[in-house]
Amino acid sequence: MRIPVNLRDAPYDVILGDGVRHDVSAFITQHLPRARVAVIITSPEIRRQPWFDFSFAVETVVIEVADGEAAKTLSSLEAVCEELAQRHVSRHDVIVGVGGGAITDLAGFAAAVYLRGVAVLQVPTSVVGQVDAAIGGKTAVNIAAGKNLVGAFHQPAGVWCDSETLVTLSGRERIAGMGEVAKCWLLEGRSRAALGDATLSDFIEVSVALKARIVVADEFEQSGERALLNYGHTLGHAIELVALDRDADELRHGEAVGIGLAFAARLARALGRVDEGVVDQTDAVLDFFQLPRRLSGHFDVDELLSAMSRDKKAHHNLTLVLDGAAGCEVVADIDPQVVREVLEQFQEA
Repeated sequence: MRIPVNLRDAPYDVILGDGVRHDVSAFITQHLPRARVAVIITSPEIRRQPWFDFSFAVETVVIEVADGEAAKTLSSLEAVCEELAQRHVSRHDVIVGVGGGAITDLAGFAAAVYLRGVAVLQVPTSVVGQVDAAIGGKTAVNIAAGKNLVGAFHQPAGVWCDSETLVTLSGRERIAGMGEVAKCWLLEGRSRAALGDATLSDFIEVSVALKARIVVADEFEQSGERALLNYGHTLGHAIELVALDRDADELRHGEAVGIGLAFAARLARALGRVDEGVVDQTDAVLDFFQLPRRLSGHFDVDELLSAMSRDKKAHHNLTLVLDGAAGCEVVADIDPQVVREVLEQFQEA
């Protein structure tokens, strides 16, 4: 399956299927003929997987970084760039991100800033990476103030979503990855009943096609359409940030998104934008994917509100993507007191 991302200046394809990771070498030879070095950025855990069997026609260097969100730091970025320089990587060479969404984010950002930009190819190996993080050119690392607050737009030259890499995911990782799939399902207005007999491959295809369509319409998040892909992420990122400070294993990104989606539906109801049916439908979709939809453990409401106000969509106010009569849209200047009340009820439920 080939899904094009038909950007005017930098079009590329997202390739889905079994074993497609093996096509990366031919792509480098054909489309990046001046490349002499391919630098794979990955983690030790991923490198140990049985499917990690890349073979390129050019010199190959592997740079290992931490697994998961621990990779998305300025210190990791600095370390990667230092090693790229020590290896004499040039602008003609290529970076290949192999890993989950955190690693493809870091690889993309390193490619964006090293020598002011080198080519990057993405081989996402998690559900989150395949349906969201590796596609669209948004790259970033986290800082103490919030997730993804330091980054750049840098489109990949190609993305290979190899279903064979998903086989070795743990049950928790696979389920957590469905948070982004649930987001896409709800953005398209699809119901729980429409889930039918869809397979994981079907869900990935639907999600990739939606993201490709939105990225082409709003590459640099200027019209507001691309911001819709942040549905469920304002609270999701806030609780993820707080949880990471406590225990890196407490909350996965997709789990946080699921909770954020449930909260966004309830906030939309409190603001009179939707009725109870939308909340029930959201909960039913999240239940289908076995995603959490309530906060477990204590989260300080003031701390969450502070983190939410620093979200990338915000302009000195509380801004969330919320459902409504016309579908999902970016809603700014939301009354903090209403958000506080819904958060308190949401946490107590």
